[in-house]
Amino acid sequence: MQVILWNLQKARALWITHLQEDETEETEGPQSPCQLLNPALAHSISVASCGNIFSCGAEDGKVRIFRVMGVKCEKALGFKGHTLGVSQVCFLPESYLLLTGGNDGKIMLWDVSGGVEKKQKSPMKQTHRKKTKRAAYAKQGGNSSSASSVGEEPGKMSPKMSIEHGDKVNWLMGTKIKGQQNILVADQTNCISVYPLNEF
Repeated sequence: MQVILWNLQKARALWITHLQEDETEETEGPQSPCQLLNPALAHSISVASCGNIFSCGAEDGKVRIFRVMGVKCEKALGFKGHTLGVSQVCFLPESYLLLTGGNDGKIMLWDVSGGVEKKQKSPMKQTHRKKTKRAAYAKQGGNSSSASSVGEEPGKMSPKMSIEHGDKVNWLMGTKIKGQQNILVADQTNCISVYPLNEF
């Protein structure tokens, strides 16, 4: 139930957070009986392309976003992600779009840019070739956030997309196949599922 930032050169912990004690955000909606028995075990960590923002998916169904500030970390955002444990988290390359997969058989896409961009640079690399992509992402991000704010409660995160996969998600990854963004998903079967991300 801990997330630890390590100094690998000295093989010592620089920062530790206890997910069980990290209950600053309000629980949205009633807890399922399964969650009362499932502590906040950290299942998956994903680092954004910028290198100092990372997400943690936990057994309590919550997703936590942290910002690395030198030798410490601070919680930038936390939200209820799934009705059961969040088994996988994965940032899409060069964005703050976060994929989550859960023990509830759902795959969700979240835009966490609003919670991390206050003190954070864009995750895009600073190259001349990428300037057009940055402009396209900024425009797309503007459309997404304005669409998500309609009908939402203030401070409540809603997914940009939700897929009912059906089986517990053991692994997921966002990748381009033939120029199109897709989600690859592994579950308890011997098949890999592919879902297109046409609008992202």
